[in-house]
Amino acid sequence: MEISFLIFLCGGLFLGWALGANDSANVFGTAVGTRMLRFGVAAALCSVGVIFGAVVSGAGPTETLNKLASIDALSDAGIASACAGLTVFLMTWRGLPVSTSQAVVGALIGWNTWNGISTDTQVVTKIVMTWALCPILAAVIAAILLPLTGLALRASRMHLFRQDALTRYALILAGVFGAYSLGANNIANVMGPFVGVVQFSSVDFYGLFSLNPLQQLFLLGGVAISIGVFTYSRRVMFTVSRDLYNLSPVAGWVVIMAHSIVLFLFASKGLSDWLNGVGLPQMPLVPVSSSQAVIGAVLGIGLIRGRHGIRWGVLGEIGLGWLLTPLISAALCIGALSGFYLFF
Repeated sequence: MEISFLIFLCGGLFLGWALGANDSANVFGTAVGTRMLRFGVAAALCSVGVIFGAVVSGAGPTETLNKLASIDALSDAGIASACAGLTVFLMTWRGLPVSTSQAVVGALIGWNTWNGISTDTQVVTKIVMTWALCPILAAVIAAILLPLTGLALRASRMHLFRQDALTRYALILAGVFGAYSLGANNIANVMGPFVGVVQFSSVDFYGLFSLNPLQQLFLLGGVAISIGVFTYSRRVMFTVSRDLYNLSPVAGWVVIMAHSIVLFLFASKGLSDWLNGVGLPQMPLVPVSSSQAVIGAVLGIGLIRGRHGIRWGVLGEIGLGWLLTPLISAALCIGALSGFYLFF
C-alpha cells in the first residue's frame, strides 16, 4: 500500500515540478531577464515564497477546483495529475509559458468524461471567466502602475546608481510577494486532485506550530514546485522577459507587481470574506495562471508604450498554447485512464 501510495502521489509531484518549471519562475523572470538578479538567487527566493504561500493560504482555490471533479481514487488522482504535468512539460519543452490551471482543468474534465460524470457547467464557466479576466486585470494594473512609478522616480530626482539599487531591492520584494501569491493560488493545481483521497495525521512541532493534513499535502507540493524552479525554468524566464517584449528593470518590477496582485486577489479567502461582509461582490477563489498574468502585464506595458514593440508572432504562439493545453490534457487523461484500467 505504501509503495502504491508513493507511485500515484508522484503524479502530483510531477505536476508540481512542471508548474515550477513553467509558471513559478515567472515571478522572477523579468528580474533575471533584465540582469538585476542572478538565476540562482531568484530561484531560491521564489522557492521559499511558494512553499510558504502554499502552506499558509492554499485552501481557498482548492475548494473551487474540487467542485469541478471529486476524484475518489488515489490511482485516478495520480493519473490526472501526471497527464496535466506531461502537458505542461511538453509546452515548456517548446519554450511556451502555458497555463498549469488549464492543464489541470482539462485533466479533471477528462476524468469526468471517462467516468461518465457530467461536468458542472457553472463551475467551468466561473473558471473560464477568470482565465479571461486574469490577463486583462493584470494588463490594466500594469498600465496604471508604470506611469505612476515613472512619475514617482522623476519626482524623487534620485541618482541613477541609487535608482538601480532601489529597483533591485524592489524586484526582490515584489518577487517574494509574487511567489507567495503563486503558492497560495496554484497549489490547488498541484495537490487539489489528492485532497479527497490522501489523509495524513496532524503534526505538532514541539508546540511552536502545527501542520494539519491539508497543509502537509501542500508542503509536499510546494517542495516539488521549488525543484521545478531550480531545474528547468530558465528557458521560460527568457521567453517572457525577452522574446515577447523588451523590458527595463522598472517595467520588470511593474510586471511582477501586477502579476502578484492578480494572483493574490484570486487566492485571498480573507479578502473574499471581507468583501462579502461589506456587501460587495466576492472575488472568486480560483487557481489562475501565473503565465497569463505575466503575459497580460507585459502586454499592458507594451500597449501604452506603443504596439510596435510587441512581438505578435510570439504572442500568437503563446495564445495557441493556451487553447491547446486543456484539450491535450483532457485527451491524455482519457487515454491514460483507459489504458490503466484495461491492464489493471
